[in-house]
Amino acid sequence: MSDVVAQAVAAMNEKLAGSGIDGTAQFNIEGEGSMVVDGDGAREGTADADVTFNADADTYREIFDGELNPTSAFMSGRLTIDGDMGMAMKLAATLA
Repeated sequence: MSDVVAQAVAAMNEKLAGSGIDGTAQFNIEGEGSMVVDGDGAREGTADADVTFNADADTYREIFDGELNPTSAFMSGRLTIDGDMGMAMKLAATLA
């Protein structure tokens, strides 16, 4: 696992505070790998996801650090989303 993915998994689990999500989301980190978030929390890997987020490592780092709002990242084109937009909005609220 790349250090970037490991840091993203740790940050996501901290944001989730022990509660998973209803469904499955995949976060693809360009050039680094992917993580999956579901009812069990976050972990490295890929899955058949309800929603998929795509961005570079810097964008995710800024989101997890609270420096960049996920909605702003999406609206500016730094973050792309494929799939269930309702789930995407719930996750964005968790990350904000």
